[in-house]
Amino acid sequence: MLPTTSYTPQSHGNGSLGSRDSARHTAGAKRYKYLRRLLHFRQMDFDFAIWQMLYLFTSPQRVYRNFHYRKQTKDQWARDDPAFLVLLSIWLCVSTIGFGLVLDMGFVETLKLLLWVVFIDCIGVGLLISTLMWVITNKYLIKQPCKDYDVEWGYAFDVHLNAFYPLLVILHFLQLFFINHIVVINSDWFVGYFVGNTMWLIAIGYYVYITFLGYNALPFLKNTVVLLYPFALLGLIYVLSVCLGWNFTKGLCWFYKYRVQ
Repeated sequence: MLPTTSYTPQSHGNGSLGSRDSARHTAGAKRYKYLRRLLHFRQMDFDFAIWQMLYLFTSPQRVYRNFHYRKQTKDQWARDDPAFLVLLSIWLCVSTIGFGLVLDMGFVETLKLLLWVVFIDCIGVGLLISTLMWVITNKYLIKQPCKDYDVEWGYAFDVHLNAFYPLLVILHFLQLFFINHIVVINSDWFVGYFVGNTMWLIAIGYYVYITFLGYNALPFLKNTVVLLYPFALLGLIYVLSVCLGWNFTKGLCWFYKYRVQ
């Protein structure tokens, strides 16, 4: 159970933060503190990061309750501990190497794939999605009476990482055992692409739902239910893919091989 004590920054008359508190809570100061902790593994709470990863599958609402607690105690929504990012990076590297083995890639090809996945698929796409959601939420979803509040870019990035983790585990780890074994989903066999496409449905569904929960947890946002609308398109694409024989996993395998040639 989370502690109930909270820290409230000192204010001066008009409700603004004092100069010392303002300096401490600037975006630059938060970013510096976060990057500095990347170099000090002993200061990272890996046990808590593992707890978050487990609950993102079973009860993601509990993860965002902790974000509320952080806002109360440290006056920021975004994580100040990079342990989650470090563990996610390890998951990404290990699963990508697994993909290289399953697809019979050599050492150089696997290394190229790893660089592509880390710097383009994870970091590049992650920065793009986070920035896009940061702009959209601040421009269209902020409640009118709450002009002094805005969505932190770091929080938008955290929401993306939270949503990306289950997708990574399902499509980049669990799916490995089905590509060439158990049910061969990298084929034109109906059961194969049915199982494969269902895994894609679950993975992307997790991403959409956890993204919704992340922004719905912010009390100064409105109409966050619109973030669930992609479920309608997702369901339509899934039905079409099964009826028309589209195989998303086969396409992913082809794309991974093509990009390292």
